[in-house]
Amino acid sequence: MRQSPASPIVCHSGPMQGQYAPRFAPLANQFAQALERGQEIGASLCVYHRGEMVVDLWGGLADTATRKPWTADSLIVVFSATKGLVAMALNLAAERGAFEWDAPVSRYWPAFGQFGKEDITVRQMFNHRAGLHGIRTPLALDQLCNPTQAAAVRQALETQSPAWPADAQQGYHGISYGLYANAFFSQVCHEPLATFLHREYLDPLGADVFLGTPQAQDHRIATLYPHSTPAHLGRMVLAAVRGGSTESNVARSFLRGQHAKQAFGNPPTPGGIGTYNRPPVRRHNLAWASATATARGLARAYVPWAMGGQWQGRRLIAEQTIAPLLQRQGWSNQDLVLGKPMGWAQGFLKEDDHVFSPNRSSFGHPGMGGALGWCDPSQQLAWGYTMNRCDWRIRSPRALALCEALYRCKLDD
Repeated sequence: MRQSPASPIVCHSGPMQGQYAPRFAPLANQFAQALERGQEIGASLCVYHRGEMVVDLWGGLADTATRKPWTADSLIVVFSATKGLVAMALNLAAERGAFEWDAPVSRYWPAFGQFGKEDITVRQMFNHRAGLHGIRTPLALDQLCNPTQAAAVRQALETQSPAWPADAQQGYHGISYGLYANAFFSQVCHEPLATFLHREYLDPLGADVFLGTPQAQDHRIATLYPHSTPAHLGRMVLAAVRGGSTESNVARSFLRGQHAKQAFGNPPTPGGIGTYNRPPVRRHNLAWASATATARGLARAYVPWAMGGQWQGRRLIAEQTIAPLLQRQGWSNQDLVLGKPMGWAQGFLKEDDHVFSPNRSSFGHPGMGGALGWCDPSQQLAWGYTMNRCDWRIRSPRALALCEALYRCKLDD
């Protein structure tokens, strides 16, 4: 952490470790309380403001069986926060002239242009408006981790028909977003998406993030703990029965075989969240869910996006690449899959007002269970939050509480 006008507060005893600038005390206190009350097993939080790291905190356990401590270097699967990293790759590739957002996907991937997909644009596909949220052909997770099965997976994507006309509706492409992103990227850039993003952006930036985690990093991986305790399952069932919440909308849709089931049911993951504790799953870039990161890494990845594309004297992203991301390009008051208000901008999530940020120019992506990578260009803020105790709600109350506390800090000082 670089020196602030006031010296950082260093935490070296108790459940919370690290340091933070004094004006970010409300956020540090919120994070400490979650650790002290046992809401977290292990977690990290990192915030950059105006290009400087102002919060760098961590605590708890990476593994409860071995009592291995969670450190600043602990890596964890961040689930759909992966999609924000994928959106970075797409936007950077477009900046380099690989494709145009409003061109039909079939211009770059001719075999895509069949079964009613002929006119779907790149923007519509990655803004979750293509009607391709569910894949009809049965897939298996092991198949998606096997490079020899790539042709069969591609054929499943090419022969899929959309559930609605392009741009007529919005439905979160929970798994298919990543499947189509990987396939599309290989068509337009002639290399894997993960290879491009690491070479062109993450590695030069020094962001501790992996789309496909090398075996050499396995010793840093923390264990995921699912929400499926009897108490949590009871709350989930009660929410579904009561209705009126985002969680009940998703649960009912899933149980009835509707949009949520289509979006999240193929490939099946009978092991639930624990499936992603398996090294073979982390080893591959499952571009909807399998990235691993530290909170420092997620925050650092978003810093240039919060700073107009320039950081530490380097131009990393063109201003014209970031400008369209500040507006909602697509919006639905009730997304057909998640049943909540949400929108998109070239692959990045644009949340409802006061979810993660009070500023509509903000963008990023959360992950199932609570992980979050986000930025607010209007305040030059970028932050990452990682944890291993997964919450069952669509938006983790712990993540929301941290974001609310962040905006109670003295950002104008």
